[in-house]
Amino acid sequence: MQTEFCRKLGIEFPIFAFTHCRDVVAAVSKAGGFGVLGAVGFSPEQLEIECNWIDEHVGDRPYGVDLVIPQKYEGMDELDPEKLEEQLRAAIPLQHREFAAKLLADHGVPEVPPEEAHHELLGMSLATATPQLDVALGHEQVGMIANALGTPPPEVVERVKQSGRVVGALCGKVHQALQHKQAGLDFIIAQGTEGGGHTGDIGSLVLWPQIIQAVSPVPVLAAGGIGTGAQVAAALAIGAQGVWTGSLWLTVQEAECPPAQMDSYLQATSQDTVRSRSFTGKPCRMLKNDWTDAWARDDTPDPLGMPLQNMVTMDAIVRTSRYASSPQAQAVAFNPVGQVVGMMNEVRSSREVIMELVEGYLDTLERLNGLQPE
Repeated sequence: MQTEFCRKLGIEFPIFAFTHCRDVVAAVSKAGGFGVLGAVGFSPEQLEIECNWIDEHVGDRPYGVDLVIPQKYEGMDELDPEKLEEQLRAAIPLQHREFAAKLLADHGVPEVPPEEAHHELLGMSLATATPQLDVALGHEQVGMIANALGTPPPEVVERVKQSGRVVGALCGKVHQALQHKQAGLDFIIAQGTEGGGHTGDIGSLVLWPQIIQAVSPVPVLAAGGIGTGAQVAAALAIGAQGVWTGSLWLTVQEAECPPAQMDSYLQATSQDTVRSRSFTGKPCRMLKNDWTDAWARDDTPDPLGMPLQNMVTMDAIVRTSRYASSPQAQAVAFNPVGQVVGMMNEVRSSREVIMELVEGYLDTLERLNGLQPE
């Protein structure tokens, strides 16, 4: 399964695992893949703690850090995090806050104690992502920086390249991939609409070959709906240099996932997801529930743009996470996941997932070779 991009990073398998859990990052990298820690939601101080832990547990293996710097967002000219948060808070209509609060109250989700107060603006801007980048670049084993939303700003691309790391970004359309290539990115992640989190509306098998052809020879990682070794083989056959996976790691043994939330993933089918702007302000695939349904109605407020909507919903994210064992909380919780959730029916270790992908890939090659005429 070695590809040129694998060899450049010094990894065994072209399997990249995006996760917000440090344990999964370490387990995947130690198993021969490449763990990528999602930084959004971490303060710089928290991210430092996470990276220090991964450094101690990953051995000599590399790993990556994923930032969220949108291409366009409200207040993008303000680079002071505190001033930006104050500016954005003033722009949020009262009706949006009242509607979000009522949804939580109607579902009986308790408030968090006052001592657990939190910032509403976490990560989804250049102002907040720059300190996170500072932390990531301070760790020698961080070999990759990825951006989840749009082409990173030129100063970010330059900093990462000068540090000797590779830098890339996700996209869901060909013109976005071409923008990434023009900006000099080292790799591009082509994510089909099946993927979890922020995603476009073009299917993977249509999107991948278009982007691979458009940006050649820039390496492309295929994302969106990958859950088996046969799908890995399909992506590599199309010309991808690896696969970028995310949803798969929500139900592994190492995942920091409360039992009720884990059950919601294990019981869900591929028809139980929806692309919704209700939590972040941008189309994001997640499990549909009372929250996503409520924001989609004609008689309720329309979701705001990023990061305003995320600031409105941060209280919901914090409260439903703290009380995740409650069925009422799960009815309004933020559970981003792709359509591959219908294949996530049991809890396995991260290493088992990696090995099953590799074995499935080899089985697929053997089956294809068997189709050759004698």
